[in-house]
Amino acid sequence: MKTLASVPVAVITGASSGIGEALARRYAAAGWHLVLAARRREPLERLSSELAQQYSIRTLPVVTDVAREGDCRHLIRQASGEFGQIDLLINNAGISMRAPFAQVDVQVLGRLMQVNFWGAVYCTHEALPWLIRSRGSIVGVSSIAGFRGLPYRTGYSASKFALQGFLESLRTELLPTGVHVLIACPGFTQSNIRQVALSADGSPQGESPRDESRMMTAEAVAQRIYRAQQQGKRYLVLTAEGILTRWLNWLAPAWMDRQVWRNFEREQQQVFVQEVSG
Repeated sequence: MKTLASVPVAVITGASSGIGEALARRYAAAGWHLVLAARRREPLERLSSELAQQYSIRTLPVVTDVAREGDCRHLIRQASGEFGQIDLLINNAGISMRAPFAQVDVQVLGRLMQVNFWGAVYCTHEALPWLIRSRGSIVGVSSIAGFRGLPYRTGYSASKFALQGFLESLRTELLPTGVHVLIACPGFTQSNIRQVALSADGSPQGESPRDESRMMTAEAVAQRIYRAQQQGKRYLVLTAEGILTRWLNWLAPAWMDRQVWRNFEREQQQVFVQEVSG
């Protein structure tokens, strides 16, 4: 076992694209050693090699499906075995969905819970002894959908509500240990999560009805998460729209129901037009 206590070690799930990749690049630039986890081997190993060479850090790619408890156990054991420490766990891996609940195969909701919620639970449970030892940080990449349920995203919202409840409970439980817990809630972000969002039958939708050019970049989100983690913040809610949504949902919930419905009904109509024209 190799101990590199002078250099912090971060484990990042969902690291092969989107926010996860941007987070890997941000922590690499700050000199952290990285353990990168994702299901796709080729982009994961390519990113790992690139960051190791560019920043003269040590990287360890571990092919991982966080929906499988055994994969999560293997990931953390590989990380601790290689570096002898874990200072940060970023639970970023996630999938989305877009379908009316009345039409959805409920197994789709189960898949979202398995990845978005249980993946974080599995990884965190296995890494916790190492994080307590280092007085490290746990970051959960959640969503505004974890504060405000969104139509046509019942499984996604449910998984993010569950994730936030888990992390908030854990944060309180870990107060005596000095472990820091950050719940990060981006708004809509330029990433591939919507392109691979699941449809009613569980197949990828393949196309986003939203204008990506008006969204935050994954790099901007990663920078804000990095800063919040370094500052020991408890919550990070990104975008003015996200902050407003959170507070208006508390102050005027019935009004927010109507506003959210109108916004997402327009999106659903756009999806229908795309399907018909395609």
